[in-house]
Amino acid sequence: MCHVGGRSTEGGARREVHSPFDGSLVSVVDDANPSIVARAVESAREAGEAMARVPAHERAARLSRVADAIRADAKELARLMARETGKSLREAAIELARGEAVIRLCAEEATRLEGRQIPLDGSALGVDTLAVSRRFPVGVVAMIVPFNAPINLTCHKLGPALAAGNTSVLKSPPEAPATVARLFDHVQRSGFPAGAVNLVHGGADVGQALVQDPRVDFISFTGSLRGGRAVKDATGMRPCILELGGIGPTVVHEDADVERAAQACVAAGYRLAGQSCASVQNVFVHEGVAERFEAAMVARVRRLKAGDPLDEATDLGPVINAAAAERIGTRIGEAVAAGARLLCGGGRDGNLLEPALLADVPLTARAACEEIFGPVVLLHRYADLAGVIRWVNDSGFGINFGLFTGSIAVALQVHRTVVAGAVIVNGTSTFRPDQMPYGGDRLSGYGRECPRDTVRAMTRERLIVFQ
Repeated sequence: MCHVGGRSTEGGARREVHSPFDGSLVSVVDDANPSIVARAVESAREAGEAMARVPAHERAARLSRVADAIRADAKELARLMARETGKSLREAAIELARGEAVIRLCAEEATRLEGRQIPLDGSALGVDTLAVSRRFPVGVVAMIVPFNAPINLTCHKLGPALAAGNTSVLKSPPEAPATVARLFDHVQRSGFPAGAVNLVHGGADVGQALVQDPRVDFISFTGSLRGGRAVKDATGMRPCILELGGIGPTVVHEDADVERAAQACVAAGYRLAGQSCASVQNVFVHEGVAERFEAAMVARVRRLKAGDPLDEATDLGPVINAAAAERIGTRIGEAVAAGARLLCGGGRDGNLLEPALLADVPLTARAACEEIFGPVVLLHRYADLAGVIRWVNDSGFGINFGLFTGSIAVALQVHRTVVAGAVIVNGTSTFRPDQMPYGGDRLSGYGRECPRDTVRAMTRERLIVFQ
């Protein structure tokens, strides 16, 4: 059910959620309708005064209770997430640990919010004048979370909002409503005022109704490029953070540690069955090490086990649904038809895809220049690094850029010239410790997400001047 003002709410259409692995029934949810969305926003608005009376140390203490609850419930939460999303138990456990850490970081940030003193006597007009600022909650924060990391990404949105003293309306992913609802229950029991957190379920129509409500003051969205454009169109002058897609560029330069690079690219390219906005997708390998790197990749990919997400030995489970599996298979087929070599994998059994590795994929193929969001990695040979940078910049995407090299000069050259949120030296595009500012530019989104930066983004700075 949806939760509005501290109470379960009925009224929307009932929907079943089935396992993407075996089709078994996992959960049943009542989706929101426009009336429920409007009531959730109103509830958050009305709770603003009560939330404003909760001091920073109490917000921190209540967030710490949430983190404790996540730790205590991690085993069952991981199993529920694996069943709803197809994520392997191993990956689900990692996500739960990360989510707990994010909430603890947000608890710390709640006590660190500070303003500043502006030295106005730097000009004649400001002599004998005192100017200081404080930061205040932005108001009602709307949050839209995807299925691929439902716990961690909820924590990255809800944790900062509560740390900053905001109220919120959270929309769960339609593929993982029970997972997010279980986390939400822990937040509700932590002691925040009734209505400070509200939960609605549903698809894009529910998300659109939420972000279009003018009483929402801030929007945090993680999802597809298409969804991000719709959110941006609806936000107008209101601030937002958009975390969208990418094409996972990672370079293996001629002086790279080939074995280290291959191991990292396999781990990052096929985790979550490739369903990550920063998943390694396009690997550019210098022609001098291309054969060695290709052989190292093939050997490692063939050892990966795709299967039942509840099996501890499984490396990657199924993709989220049949439509995703069909789309990914089509992209692989198009690339092969255009001249690519399928080095291994690519088979399909329902929603379960064998991890695929391709080489010599034309850079104009959709598998290369669009986000594939599946267990597929493409290898491209290059001689000129500047040409790789031009192609990446021309793609319009820009989250993380991975670079394996032993040269500081090469690393600094890439840092100067590539358009990306971060350059990860001797790591892949997937690298993301949760306290690191994370996000992209252009088609990959707007703003940065990490506890410190997001808490500040979800506040307003207000100046007071004494003359």
